[in-house]
Amino acid sequence: VQLQASGGGLVQAGGSLRLSCAASGRTFSKYAIGWFRQAPGKEREFVAAISWTGRAIYYENSVKGRFTISRVSAKNTVDLQMNSLKPEDTAVYYCGQRNRQLYIDEDNSPEEYAYWGQGTQVTVSS
Repeated sequence: VQLQASGGGLVQAGGSLRLSCAASGRTFSKYAIGWFRQAPGKEREFVAAISWTGRAIYYENSVKGRFTISRVSAKNTVDLQMNSLKPEDTAVYYCGQRNRQLYIDEDNSPEEYAYWGQGTQVTVSS
């Protein structure tokens, strides 16, 4: 299985983008899904995560109130709506599936996720 992130692009500061994460080969209905990002020269960092039901959601502090993660059943995707974008949000964004089925907690380090895929570039100009 591999996850594919899409929807990135170039946007001015204050603008919005909506990213989508889709699974090829199977659905991820029993797994928590996380969004992460990696800027040049930096380690991959957690952005947001959502449980398999959508009832439990976690955000990294710097994106709270600006980003919204959701499960879209009709498309079988996990989307990340990003508003009020800032230049520091510039990075390659990846989605990952939690290693453990039917489990999520506040530890959303990249090591807890797998099946990353290629990622999608988000560039925010000032």
